Amino acid sequence: MAVVTGASSGLGDRFARALHGAGATVVVAARRRERLEALVADLPGAVAIAADLGEAAERERLMAEVLDRCGTIDVLVNNAGVGHTVAVEDEDVDTFRHTMELNVTAVWHLSKLAGVTMVANRSGSIVNVASVLGFVGSTPIKQAHYVASKGAVVTLTKELALQWARKGVRVNALCPGWFPSEMTAGMESDEGSQRFINLNSPMPRLGEVHELDGPLLLLASDAGSFMTGHALVVDGGWLAR
Repeated sequence: MAVVTGASSGLGDRFARALHGAGATVVVAARRRERLEALVADLPGAVAIAADLGEAAERERLMAEVLDRCGTIDVLVNNAGVGHTVAVEDEDVDTFRHTMELNVTAVWHLSKLAGVTMVANRSGSIVNVASVLGFVGSTPIKQAHYVASKGAVVTLTKELALQWARKGVRVNALCPGWFPSEMTAGMESDEGSQRFINLNSPMPRLGEVHELDGPLLLLASDAGSFMTGHALVVDGGWLAR
């Protein structure tokens, strides 16, 4: 049984479909109920739970409902996140604080909540969706809050992996490069964005969402049974420059 957060669009939608296609019963979570319901209509047996994961009480309600309805959690994909393009001098504290709450604190909190059941079962896989921007800066696309949060996810993943490695629970990070999503909307057609990608990426294009299926399933399944604390980068060579 797999839980995917941030499943109402983009990569989260694709992750839910990939896990379902591999045979998992999937619970999808996000704020936008109507989108979740449209998704589960395509995934027989899937369950939609609307929740605002920026709120601690909502995270606790989500995990309690998952356990009540499904009895266990085998895989947790922490995909929900937010980011904006803004120069640091124009960022405000509320934007930074909200980004850290959803992108980092929620990852810690949901992992902690799922970890209780996983540790008891001595089995489970947590996949935290980070980014290549957890390793390098993003400028000329300016988003200090996002870069800071994804760097935190990478190191949080390592620490959780170490704490749970002898308890049967694996924790890894999936770190995409530039892929189509709500946060990158418009890049696929914007001339300046395309020039930025073509000049800086060894494979001069955006990734295609299906190219994350294999890496996700590797980390989520027994195919990656000896992998923990790893940050798996899927970026067309971006970090190899």
